[in-house]
Amino acid sequence: MQEQKFTKQDWKLFRNKIADWQESYMDKLTKEYIELMNSDAKPSEKFWDLDKRIKEDKRRKGVLLNMSRSDLIYNIVSLINEGAIDFGDLEDFSDELKESVSIFFKR
Repeated sequence: MQEQKFTKQDWKLFRNKIADWQESYMDKLTKEYIELMNSDAKPSEKFWDLDKRIKEDKRRKGVLLNMSRSDLIYNIVSLINEGAIDFGDLEDFSDELKESVSIFFKR
């Protein structure tokens, strides 16, 4: 596997952006939970479906992640896979970082 490259500025930028990215992602999840709760399903089904979703979502990087510099690229890839961010959110990052991230999405 190719060495993952990014700059010190990339790490600083990531630390500055992650809280907003996570807040936005959790807002999206909350709206999905509201839709689930407003569905026509039985109350018990809604309860257990919501419980399952929250347990799964709590493990997502868009909710909670390890702030390790060595995990930067993996965290960004996970955030993209989860729909918490997209490639457009990386426009301020270095070309090296964008290339390292794009490697994970090439088929």
